[in-house]
Amino acid sequence: MRIDVIREIFKTIRPAQWIKNFFVFTPLLFSQNLFNAGLFARSFSGFVIFCAASGAVYLVNDVLDRERDRCHPAKASRPIAAGRLSVRAALITAVMDMGLCSAAAWVLSVRFFAFLTAYLMINILYSLFLKDVVILDVMLIASGFVLRVLAGSAAISVPTSHWLVLCTGLIALFLGFSKRRHELVLQENQAGNSRKVLWHYSPYFLDQMIAVVTASTVMSYALYTVSQETVEKFGTANLIYTIPFVLYGIFRYLYLVHRMEKGGNPTRIMFTDGPIIITVIFWCLAVIWVLYG
Repeated sequence: MRIDVIREIFKTIRPAQWIKNFFVFTPLLFSQNLFNAGLFARSFSGFVIFCAASGAVYLVNDVLDRERDRCHPAKASRPIAAGRLSVRAALITAVMDMGLCSAAAWVLSVRFFAFLTAYLMINILYSLFLKDVVILDVMLIASGFVLRVLAGSAAISVPTSHWLVLCTGLIALFLGFSKRRHELVLQENQAGNSRKVLWHYSPYFLDQMIAVVTASTVMSYALYTVSQETVEKFGTANLIYTIPFVLYGIFRYLYLVHRMEKGGNPTRIMFTDGPIIITVIFWCLAVIWVLYG
């Protein structure tokens, strides 16, 4: 395979988006096994497998969306839409990628393999036609984050916390609806037609749903920190002191969405917005201090 083709494939699988796969590590963190070398290695293996799987999903998605992407001011420069990567090369790579990551998942854990398979199937169905079903489109994106958490639990054979699943799903819905709002504003401003489902949304409608999931996320996390189950499991009620970091992070993101007209790329915000980066770091340190200190 030529170097230029490999370079375009690497761009298409979007390595910057691999930050989403860090959700695989959350069961390791909250099961108090972060410093267990053997379990950390298994979680890291799961992380790598999901990075490969998400890359295959992006290849398939960009093949199916190449005509729509050419109408989008930013997506038109993607390798497949721009014609720098052929459909044949992209599909062959995607099939090989899915085969390899599925085999690796089976070796790691049968339950992990099941969750990875569900992730791949949902994303393929999403790319084929479910992305045009209003509301369900965002819910399916959120399910990908939940499946990462469930797979992370399966990788290290620990019980899945219902609170962790709930909070993950809600924060994913928050990010998904915020992204749709940014895309809608961009489409209205630039008269693009890259995503049909946006015609079913309006800024007011999305603001209402964002408000619901924002309040639900904050309350779910707050209740989790003070629940009897949590206090008994960790032997401390100090997890409540991590709530201010969650509040500030969500409020900062809302500010970026509504005042700065950002939110279309949560990953980019995670890498470029200083206050968000600092908040995430301090939240992680606070959680580690409470659970391990």
